[in-house]
Amino acid sequence: MGVSAQAFGMEPFVLQAALTVTAVGLLFLFLVMVTIWQTVEIVDAYEKKALTVFGEYRKLLQPGFNIIPPFVSRTYPFDMRTQTLDVPRQEAITRDNSPVTADAVVYIKVMDAKKAFLEVDDYKKAVSNLAQTTLRAVLGDMELDDTLNKRQEINAKIREELDEPTDEWGIRVESVEVREVNPSREVQQAMEQQTSAERRRRAMILEAQGERRSAVEKAEGDKQSDIIRAQGEKQSQILEAQGDAISTVLRAKSAEAMGERAIIERGMETLERIGEGESSTFILPQELTSLVGRYGKTLTGSDVQQSKGLDGKEFDDDTRKMLGLDDIDEILGEIDEAAEMDIEQLEQEAEQVKTGEPTDIAGGDAIIGDQPLDEKDDELLTEADRSE
Repeated sequence: MGVSAQAFGMEPFVLQAALTVTAVGLLFLFLVMVTIWQTVEIVDAYEKKALTVFGEYRKLLQPGFNIIPPFVSRTYPFDMRTQTLDVPRQEAITRDNSPVTADAVVYIKVMDAKKAFLEVDDYKKAVSNLAQTTLRAVLGDMELDDTLNKRQEINAKIREELDEPTDEWGIRVESVEVREVNPSREVQQAMEQQTSAERRRRAMILEAQGERRSAVEKAEGDKQSDIIRAQGEKQSQILEAQGDAISTVLRAKSAEAMGERAIIERGMETLERIGEGESSTFILPQELTSLVGRYGKTLTGSDVQQSKGLDGKEFDDDTRKMLGLDDIDEILGEIDEAAEMDIEQLEQEAEQVKTGEPTDIAGGDAIIGDQPLDEKDDELLTEADRSE
């Protein structure tokens, strides 16, 4: 040490003994510290440790401060939290002989650290290897479409297959999630072509349905238009027919009145010719006197009694209903133009009556009583000749 024993006033052997004692003390202190370090075991709150003494399993050390035999003890930690294990990508052949690749994630938790320590060498590696084989087996039992669509079913099957063996290891499989299932490149191309063809088919179907709906709507519109047009034409024909019927009735009524007037005028002319003769006795038919009386009442407003034999013939109920005579005023209000009388035509018919030309009055010859007009005139003339 560069310092002689004489400098301290000590003998050499005394100094040597002091140094020896100091070294022994330091060694003892070190051994004490190491022993204390080996005796104390600190366990974290999220784990447990298995303790072995001379290689023999003793117990599980709980979280906190633990005293263990020094130098002859060993501890093995176990994380009691949920742990994540990545299952490497696996290749499998589906039941319909389609190659696929898949990977997954397994969530596990140590439920019994003693079993995890004593029953299995490395529980993480064991669970990972078991998950790989189970994943290949599950995919091999399914068809390609099911592997792509039934992801939850795959997860449930893998978890069910892992539950039984992992329970013996003190491990619980909390969840299994298949991340990706990919078919081979050739299968992917075929699926893309199938999807594209399916989309084109749907587009064509939608287009055809749209065209059909458009055609149906157009046909419905044309149908409604035709119905409305037909209803309008039908209504127009009905109104026109009613107008023609009313016009015919009014013309017949007018012709009947004009016919009576013509008969009276011809009768008066006959009387005038009779009066020019020398006879003083005249025989007049009752029908002629009735017409003269009714015509005179109309012209003078007198109270001459008229006969009912020459009244216009009334229509029966069915005919009146068919012709709409009871609703003449209402129909005339709707179709005014159809109810106007043709004055010129009536005047022409009157002139034909005066000149003796044949005319069609209400679809037949003018009638006086129960005989035609011409026969009655002949009868009047014959009676006049006899009186002469």
